[in-house]
Amino acid sequence: MNRVLALTLLTLVAFAGNSIIVRVALISASIGPLSFGLIRLLAGATVLALLVKPRAALSSGSWTGALCLVTYVVFFSYAYLTLEAGTGALILFATVQIVMIGVGIKQGERLSTIQLCGTAIACLGLGLLLRPGAVVSPEPLGALMMGMAGLGWALYSLLGRDVEKPTLATAGNFAKAFVLIVLVSVLLFLISPEKFPSTKGIGLAIVSGGVTSGLGYALWYRVLPHLPATQAGIAQLSVPALAAMGGLIFLNEAVTTRLLITSAMVLGGVAVATIHSRSANV
Repeated sequence: MNRVLALTLLTLVAFAGNSIIVRVALISASIGPLSFGLIRLLAGATVLALLVKPRAALSSGSWTGALCLVTYVVFFSYAYLTLEAGTGALILFATVQIVMIGVGIKQGERLSTIQLCGTAIACLGLGLLLRPGAVVSPEPLGALMMGMAGLGWALYSLLGRDVEKPTLATAGNFAKAFVLIVLVSVLLFLISPEKFPSTKGIGLAIVSGGVTSGLGYALWYRVLPHLPATQAGIAQLSVPALAAMGGLIFLNEAVTTRLLITSAMVLGGVAVATIHSRSANV
C-alpha cells in the first residue's frame, strides 16, 4: 500500500506539474501556446507509443477522443497566457467535474439532496471566483478558455469510461490528436504567427508531454485499480492545491484569501457529491 501511495502522489504531482510547466514556458516568452501544445502532443504520443508499441498505438483510440484531447490541450495552453497556475487548475478541475455530473443527470442519474447541495456549493464557489468586477478576479478570456479545456477533458474522460485498455487507447488518441493539431496549427499560425520556440521552451513542452502527461497518465491507470473509487476521487481534489503551491514556489504567484475560500467551496462541494454518490453505489 505504501508503494501505491507513493506512486499515486507522484502521479498527482505530475498532473499539477502540467500547469506549472506551461505557465513557466509561456511567461518566460520561450515558446508560444500553440507551439507548446503541438510539441506536448508529439512528445506524449511518442512516449505512449513506445510503452504500448507504435503499431498498436496507431490502430487504437478514436478520432472523437482525439478531437476532445486537442480541444483540451490547445485551450489549456492559451488559457495560461493570463491565468495563474492554481487558478487555472481550479477552473479546469471544477469544469470537468460539473460537466461530468451534468452529463450524468442528463443520462437519468438522480442526485440525492446531499449531492445537490455539494454540487450547488461547488458551482457557487466557481461563480464567486469568476465574478466580473471582483478584486483580483481571473482574466475573463483566460477563464473562458480554461473552461473550454475542461469541457474537452470532461468529454474525453466520459468517452474513456468503459475502455478496457486505457493506456493503449490513450496512446492511440495522442497519436491521432497530433495529426489533428498539425492541421489546426496551419490555420492558427496564419492568424496568429509565433516565433520559433527556444531550446528551453521546447524542452519544457517535451517534459510536459512525455513525462507529466504521457508517463503520468500511464502511471495513473496503473495505480487506479489499486485505489477504492472514493479514494481515487478524493486524490484528484489535491491537484489544484498542488498547482497553487507550485505556483507560489516556482512562480511567486500569490495565494489570495479569495482563491482559498472559493477553492474550499469548489473542492469541498465536489468531494461531498462524489463521496456520497460512490458510497451509495457500494
